Amino acid sequence: METKELIQKLRGSDLESWMLVQRAYKTHAHDEDIMECGFNQMTGYVYIALENGISIASCFGQDVEYLTYDFDTGEEAFFNAYQEAYDNL
Repeated sequence: METKELIQKLRGSDLESWMLVQRAYKTHAHDEDIMECGFNQMTGYVYIALENGISIASCFGQDVEYLTYDFDTGEEAFFNAYQEAYDNL
């Protein structure tokens, strides 16, 4: 999703989530390539998916979470810290 399109879809706390996700990316992963940015309307998560397999996400303006996804099992794991997610890869 293009950034302009993403921002136009966000309202209220979703915009706050977008700002939180951007700050977390800048702080913890600024040297990682971005695969995509998006907004999941079903879950309310705003996210940045990184090429290294970690997604930085927030919903409803809440604290950022770091997710990893196991393509073999289909399981997602949620972490409170970027380094924890990185170590789980």
